[in-house]
Amino acid sequence: MKSLYKFFKQKKVQFALVALCSLFIGWLLFHSPSTKPAVHQHDEAKKEIWTCSMHPQIKSDKPGLCPICAMDLIPLVTGGGSSMDSTALYLTTEAIQLANISTSVVSHSAPVKELRLFGKVQADERLLESQTAHIPGRIEKLFVSFTGENVRKGQTLALINSPDLISAQEELLETAKSSADQPEIFEAAKDKLRQWKLSEAQISQILRSGKVKNNFEVLAGSSGIVTSKRVNSGDYVNPGSVLFEIANLSNVWVMFDAYESDLPFLKVGNSITFSLQALPGSNFTAKIKFIDPVMDAANRVAKVRVEINNSAGKLKPEMFATGIVQASLNQFKDKLVIPSTSVLWTGKRSVVYLKQSDGSFKMREIELGPMLGNSYVVLDGLADGDEIVTEGTFSVDAASQLEGKPSMMNLN
Repeated sequence: MKSLYKFFKQKKVQFALVALCSLFIGWLLFHSPSTKPAVHQHDEAKKEIWTCSMHPQIKSDKPGLCPICAMDLIPLVTGGGSSMDSTALYLTTEAIQLANISTSVVSHSAPVKELRLFGKVQADERLLESQTAHIPGRIEKLFVSFTGENVRKGQTLALINSPDLISAQEELLETAKSSADQPEIFEAAKDKLRQWKLSEAQISQILRSGKVKNNFEVLAGSSGIVTSKRVNSGDYVNPGSVLFEIANLSNVWVMFDAYESDLPFLKVGNSITFSLQALPGSNFTAKIKFIDPVMDAANRVAKVRVEINNSAGKLKPEMFATGIVQASLNQFKDKLVIPSTSVLWTGKRSVVYLKQSDGSFKMREIELGPMLGNSYVVLDGLADGDEIVTEGTFSVDAASQLEGKPSMMNLN
């Protein structure tokens, strides 16, 4: 019995060893160990900042309502991975649309500065005439009794009674009797009348009639408007006394005021288009004929003069005029020009926002030249082809300030 028990015990051990060997061999044959390492992706969860389109100072990490106006908050800035520029501002499409942000590409254009000038219509100084008395005497009668009256050249303006002229006529008639024997005296008597501006026709009339004329006419030397009346009937006048001032308004001046900052862009020959408050809907164009070399000490302006034909009489002195000059700035013809809405000012600095290739916005400080109405000349800081924000610049800057990005008030 002991030998039999020992036999079966040895057999069990052998079977167990065989089974273990079989399992080991099978594992070696059919087991395929994996050599692919585990991949652990650490995608950063995109963080969204929610803000109010009306109150950009409100920020929240989840959607909701604005505590000020109760409007729905909108996603403003979407965070990204480490490859994103930390100085750039990233806005969602919704935020860009709600803020009405638009961009345009910078390009070269002919810089033209628009100058607005204000002035008045004035009479042409070269067509002003003072009608004077050439003989001493008393005003017997006036044929022009008020200012503003139209007169024609050669028209009788007044009658003067002159005792001195009566004596000169008597002398002429006496010397005429002996003119054949004493022609020199006769000519001297006529010259005396000529000095008092009597015409040859008037002298001949005196000689033919043989009578002394008591009253002599004062004739208009030019046609125009009486702008000033200096005498009344019965006044005594001397040679050279001004009786009337006459302005010929067939050609007039328009005198504009130009400030010191405008003068560098104005020159003789520039075309100016102007309108008059008294003639709405009518525009006039003329050339600048003269720029006053002396500034007005009180108003700090210089007079800019244009001349225009006024044969129709529509332009009257003292009418207010508004003029526009389009001055070409040839010295800046190779420079870029950008809209004024794209520029933000802070002290002496001026900044714009560039749109990057990834859709973000980044602040850029630039140097500006003269203002051209609704645009600026760029001296430095931009290149041809750059895309900048032209509408909604302040909204972009406000968002940059909220995010601590470089902005108009924060350079770092």
